Amino acid sequence: MTTAIDTNILLDVFLPDPVFERRSRLAIEKYSQLGGLVIAEPVYAELSAWFPSQENLDGILKELGILVEAISQNGAFAAGRAWKKYRQSGGQRNRIMTDFLIGGHAFEQASQLLSRDRGFYKSYFAGLKIVDPSKE
Repeated sequence: MTTAIDTNILLDVFLPDPVFERRSRLAIEKYSQLGGLVIAEPVYAELSAWFPSQENLDGILKELGILVEAISQNGAFAAGRAWKKYRQSGGQRNRIMTDFLIGGHAFEQASQLLSRDRGFYKSYFAGLKIVDPSKE
């Protein structure tokens, strides 16, 4: 079972967040025991803003056993279709394509997504299993 991880979960741990850090850390540990952990390239890009160097970010991801994956064509297509649905249903530009790329990657390339943003992903990626550590 492969678990994709959303940026918010990793920032909970890396920054650390006083409310969510413990549960997010435990979820990362739990799902690393159950299979592979991956992040999509956009998650990597978002994380890079918080690290002093690429070497530092790569080192911590390696230590946690998290692989960075390219988004497949199917994942990118799913993201584009979901974004179109969002915009056609009146969605404003407060959701950016990055959110949809993360969802498309998880939908096509993982068994589930570890995220606290479950409402958004459930709305636009039906069938994607969302695991919210703050609810476990």
